Amino acid sequence: MTTANIPAEADWDQAPSLMDGALNLELSAAACNLAYWLRSVPQGTLRGQIRGHADDVRPLDVVAAPGPLNSALTQELAFRSLAEEKATRAIGHMVALAPDNDTMEFYATQLIDEARHAMVFRDHLLQLGIAESELSAAVDRLAAHDAANILVPLENFGLRVLRDDRDFIGGVLVLTVLVEGVLAPAAELSERKWRVFDPAAADIERGAGIDEIRHLTVGSSVLREHLLKHPEEKPRLLELMAEGYELWGKLPTEEQLLRRETLFQQGIEEHGRLLGDYEAWPGRRLADTTAEERMETGQKWAERMQHTRLAYMGLEEAI
Repeated sequence: MTTANIPAEADWDQAPSLMDGALNLELSAAACNLAYWLRSVPQGTLRGQIRGHADDVRPLDVVAAPGPLNSALTQELAFRSLAEEKATRAIGHMVALAPDNDTMEFYATQLIDEARHAMVFRDHLLQLGIAESELSAAVDRLAAHDAANILVPLENFGLRVLRDDRDFIGGVLVLTVLVEGVLAPAAELSERKWRVFDPAAADIERGAGIDEIRHLTVGSSVLREHLLKHPEEKPRLLELMAEGYELWGKLPTEEQLLRRETLFQQGIEEHGRLLGDYEAWPGRRLADTTAEERMETGQKWAERMQHTRLAYMGLEEAI
């Protein structure tokens, strides 16, 4: 298969960054059906690399060995793998509830995407010194606290909407706006942070980010099309969003991010010379950033993405 057959937004070399793609692209479920996925993802985004990176791309020794960088990345990957696993299971309800074939096929492909993300985040822990026989226990040890305090409340909220209320469009809203729309900018920042220290982890994030562009833009399109056909649904969806934002406000996400960024900062202090003039974002060397600055930047990206997507969907009142 030639790259000419692969849409630019799914091509490893041509796809935009997660933020640029999520802010500027428009994709629909009809355009991103099963045939699109089969044509675009295995040989486009993945290029045949099911683990998310080439075999010869490895973390630097300062990340693979015990230390603050290793602690920061293993905590992040363990948490992300559990988050993607829970998303995979929740999306199974969306596949069952999808009102037409296009959305059923799209969410079936997203289910596979999220399951792959969980796999590659988890498996990269093996390159960071965790024994395969101890992998499951290590994931629980590294992420149990954050999973209980962040992921479980989100999961319960989503399952109430999808499993208990059987509310398909409410589930699209929760997944697109309240989960992926909040977490996507942090994923982009992670790719940039680890590009020098662990290019394999950065490539894994790059591949996942290309998938997330599709998930965010198609989910936004599904919501937009639904509200154009059913404007009477807007008040109910705005109430659901308000409830979701209230829940987010109670979760200890800032504490979690600060803990990981503090470890990353310790790694910069020890090994910043390896970063050289590499920039975290245009005009700002990663070696010169602080934990608080990176967190504030990620928050600004999240707000910008949410404002743009909500306006596109017709839910600008939530801004």
